Amino acid sequence: MKEKLHRYFSCLMAIIVLFSTTSWKVEKHYCMGHLVDVAFFVDAQDCGMDMSSNSKEIAKVQKKSCCDEELIAFEGQNNVKPSFNDFDLEHQRFLVTYIQSFIGLFVSSVEKNQPYAKYIPPKIIEDIQLLDNVFLI
Repeated sequence: MKEKLHRYFSCLMAIIVLFSTTSWKVEKHYCMGHLVDVAFFVDAQDCGMDMSSNSKEIAKVQKKSCCDEELIAFEGQNNVKPSFNDFDLEHQRFLVTYIQSFIGLFVSSVEKNQPYAKYIPPKIIEDIQLLDNVFLI
């Protein structure tokens, strides 16, 4: 029970760190009051009815666009960066011993001598239980 609880809380903490350090963005595009596109992490595609003026045409009266965009953004933390510039002798020694301890796990073990590995039992010619009239009840 203690191990399951420990695993649960460690996964929960990893998810919390992931969500707190990642920037999230949800963009919605509405055209005439109806939702046209929803995009996560990228820009939403427009419906093609955007009122943009070309350089050749000069619009005297600016019309209000029928399109509307909604942006929901959450900026994550940017100060969470690992620093490896203080990698001193004690850390190097710990890393070397840690790696050497795991190298020993992958060494193949010596095969033990099994004297009866190639022994083939004799073939049963007759059923001994029927010959001796011995039955399991």
